[in-house]
Amino acid sequence: MTKIYLGPAGIPLSTEKKSTVNGIKKVKELGLNAMEIEFVRGVNMSEKGAIEAGEIASQLGVRLSAHAPYYINLCAEEKEKMEASKNRIFDTAHRLELMGGDTIAIHTAFYGKRTPEECYEIIKQNMLEITDRMKDSGIKRVKLGVETMAKETAFGTLEEVVKLSKEVPRVVPYIDWAHTFARLGGKINYGEVLDYVIKETGITHINSHFESLVFRKGKYVDVHKSIDDNAPPFEPLAKELIKRDISITLICESPLLEEDALKMKKVLEDLGYSLS
Repeated sequence: MTKIYLGPAGIPLSTEKKSTVNGIKKVKELGLNAMEIEFVRGVNMSEKGAIEAGEIASQLGVRLSAHAPYYINLCAEEKEKMEASKNRIFDTAHRLELMGGDTIAIHTAFYGKRTPEECYEIIKQNMLEITDRMKDSGIKRVKLGVETMAKETAFGTLEEVVKLSKEVPRVVPYIDWAHTFARLGGKINYGEVLDYVIKETGITHINSHFESLVFRKGKYVDVHKSIDDNAPPFEPLAKELIKRDISITLICESPLLEEDALKMKKVLEDLGYSLS
């Protein structure tokens, strides 16, 4: 039976008094059932605040995930940058664990001067170190989501994230549908991607982002736009989800956040699926 969790990347724009707890309440009020906690500028939430947010989310039935800081490069040439990156991922996982959350989205690395193969091995070793630290610290629930990336200079092809998830426990693919669309040259077969990820990894829940991208100088670039631009289109994905026995979180990363998330909800409803 299909189960879809849908919500915004961060506190809804229509939230009157901006806070994580109020954002979660607003998500529920809007009829959505997921929210990604944005630590993209740094993990600046207290342990007490994380526990409180988790309690509210549990009471309201809102599924929580999180986005790790942007300032991460597990393939950095400088050792201090690598260590700082590992710490930021761990800190994100720690806070999400306190919230009773699910998976963190990670912009993992840039290839830099290394080949993709060299970079893969370095990232793999770093991820193993992070997951060992998580285990030692009692973080049992949270998974590390390696996000598919749009830029060709970034680690994050669909094949790379799937391979890493097969070789490192607690690592899963975090599918950004628009990024994957861009990396594939402006085309995507949603059904093939879903079947490939599920078959190769055996995961029971998929975490994902959805938005549209800007088309510039002959290709799609990682600048987010409203889903109205249909780059990529949402309805074909909705159709593929509904006809599968699948559990998935769809986080709207459009600049319009909940406005576009509600448009996505309407598409699902028009196809006969209800979030409730």
